[in-house]
Amino acid sequence: MPDLWLWLGTWMPHLMLVPILLPMTTGALMLLLKEEHQRSKIMLSTLSLVLGLVVAIALLHWSSQHPTPGVYLSGNWAAPFGISLVLDRLSALMLVLTYAIALAASVFAMARWYKVGVHFYVLFQFQLMGLAGAFLTGDLFNLFVFFEIMLAASYGLLLHGSGRLRVQAGLHYVAINLVASSLFLIGTSMLYGLTGTLNMADLAQQIPLVVEADRALLHSAAGILATAFLIKAAVWPVNFWLVPGYSAATAPVGALFALMTKVGVYTLLRLWTLMFSSSAGASALFGGQWLMVGGMVTMLVGAIGMLAATRLTYLAGYAAITSSGTLLAATGFGEPALLAGLLYYLPSSTLAVAILFLLADAIDRWRTHGTSQIDLDDEEAPFLSHELLVTDHMNLDDEEQALIGRPIPAAAAFLGLAFLLCTLVVAGLPPLSGFLGKLAMLTALLPLTSAVGSPLLLPTASTWIFFALLIGSGLLALIALTRAGIRHFWAAHERAAPEIRLTEGLAIAALTALVLAFTIHAPSALQYTSSTAADLHNPQGYIDAVLQARPIPNPGAASPEEKAP
Repeated sequence: MPDLWLWLGTWMPHLMLVPILLPMTTGALMLLLKEEHQRSKIMLSTLSLVLGLVVAIALLHWSSQHPTPGVYLSGNWAAPFGISLVLDRLSALMLVLTYAIALAASVFAMARWYKVGVHFYVLFQFQLMGLAGAFLTGDLFNLFVFFEIMLAASYGLLLHGSGRLRVQAGLHYVAINLVASSLFLIGTSMLYGLTGTLNMADLAQQIPLVVEADRALLHSAAGILATAFLIKAAVWPVNFWLVPGYSAATAPVGALFALMTKVGVYTLLRLWTLMFSSSAGASALFGGQWLMVGGMVTMLVGAIGMLAATRLTYLAGYAAITSSGTLLAATGFGEPALLAGLLYYLPSSTLAVAILFLLADAIDRWRTHGTSQIDLDDEEAPFLSHELLVTDHMNLDDEEQALIGRPIPAAAAFLGLAFLLCTLVVAGLPPLSGFLGKLAMLTALLPLTSAVGSPLLLPTASTWIFFALLIGSGLLALIALTRAGIRHFWAAHERAAPEIRLTEGLAIAALTALVLAFTIHAPSALQYTSSTAADLHNPQGYIDAVLQARPIPNPGAASPEEKAP
C-alpha cells in the first residue's frame, strides 16, 4: 500500500486529468459503436465509471494528506495566463460523490432505461465530464466551458425517453439555463474588464485593488455572475423549473441531476470564499446576507413543497430544493464551524435525494402493477384513493385469514428500509448522517463562548431564524415522507410483491451503504470537513499554490543521460 501512495504522488498532478479525460474518451468511443452494440456500450461505460471512481478516491486520499492544493497547468503556461486545474479537499470530495452517484445511476439504468434511447450512455459520460471539470477548474473561462458541456448533455438526458411531459419540461429547462448562461457571460465579461483576469486565484488578489469608483460596478458584476449560479442552485424564486424538470426525467437521470444543484452551491462557495473573503478590503463578505436570506426562503419553500407534494418524484425534487437552501443559508453566515457541518451534510443529503429518485421509479412500477387502477397522483383529491379507504376486511385476505404476522416480501421490505433511511436523512433524525450534519450546524449556530474566557456570544435574529428553519424543515419533511411511506407501503395491501431487478437493487443498496458508511465514519468525515472549511476561510494557501505553480521547461526535451551515446 505505501508503494501505491508513493506512485500516486509521483503521478500527481497528471491524475487530475483522468476524471475529465476518461468520460470524454469513453463517450467519443461509444459514438463509434452502432446501435446494436448496446451491451458493449454498457460494459465500456461501467468500466470507465469504476476506474474513474477509483481515481477519485485516490485523489481524495492524496488531498487529505497534502494541505497544499494540487495544480495542473494546462498547456504548461503559468497562471493567470494559462488555464489551470486545481485539486483541494473540497473538489476531491465532490469528485468522489459525483462518480459514486453516477456509477449507481448507470447500473440502475441497465435494467431498462437505456433501451428507450440510442445515446443514453454517451450523454451520460459527457454529463460526467462537465461535472468533473466544473469541480476541478481554476478559472472562470474553463468553468463556463464545462458548464455548457454539462448543460448540453443534460438537455439530451432530460428528453431521454420522449413523451409530452419530458418535452415540455425540457423546453422550460433549456430556456432558464440559456438565461443563466447569458448572465454567466455578462458577469464574467464585467469582471474581466475590471480586473483583467479570469483566474480565480488571481481574482482574489485583484478584488481588494479595485478603485473605490469601480466598487459598485464590481459588486454588480459579482451579483450578475452569482445569479447564474443561484439559478443552478435552485434558489427561490428562480427554482420553478426544477421540480417539473427533474420529475419528468427518467429515474437514473433524476439521480444524476441531484448533483446539478450542488454544482451551483459549490461554485458559489468557491468564488465567494476566494473573491470576498475577510481580506477582500471594502468588498469583504459581500453578498453574504443575500445568500443567507435567499437560502432560508428556499428552505421554507422546499419544505412546504414537500408537504404539498403527492408524487414521489415531486417529493424528491422539493427535497433537493430544501437541501440546496440549507447549504446556501449556511454559506452566507461565513462561519468556519458552520461550514464544516454544511460540508458534512452535503454528501449525505445529495445521496438521499438520489436514492429517492431511484426508489420513486421502483415504487411507481409497483403501484401500477396491482389490481387497483385508481390514480394515486390525482392532484384534486390525492387522499381519496381506493387503496386508502378504510374497509371492514383490512386485516383479512381473500380467505378471511388474518394478515398480521405474514412475512413481508423481500423486495417490499428492501424498498421500505431504503425509504426509511432516506426519511431519516432528509428529515435529519438520529442516528444517521443527516442528523449529525444538522447537529453540527446547530452546535455552530449557538456557541456558548466565542473563545476561552470571552463573554457569552448572543445569537442574532438571523441565527434564530435559521435555527428554527433547520428544525422546522426537518419536521415538515418528516410529515411528508411519513405520509408517502404510509401511502405506498402500509396501505398497499392489495398489491402483488414488487419486481426489482438485480441491477436496480444493487444501485439502491450501494448508495444506501454509502450513507451508512458516512454515518459510521462520522468522526473522520467531520475532521476532513473541518479542515476543508478552514482552508476555504483561509484561501491564501489556494492562491499561493495556483500563482506560484511554474511550468516545466522543455518537458519534451531529452535528459543529458538520454543524449549521451
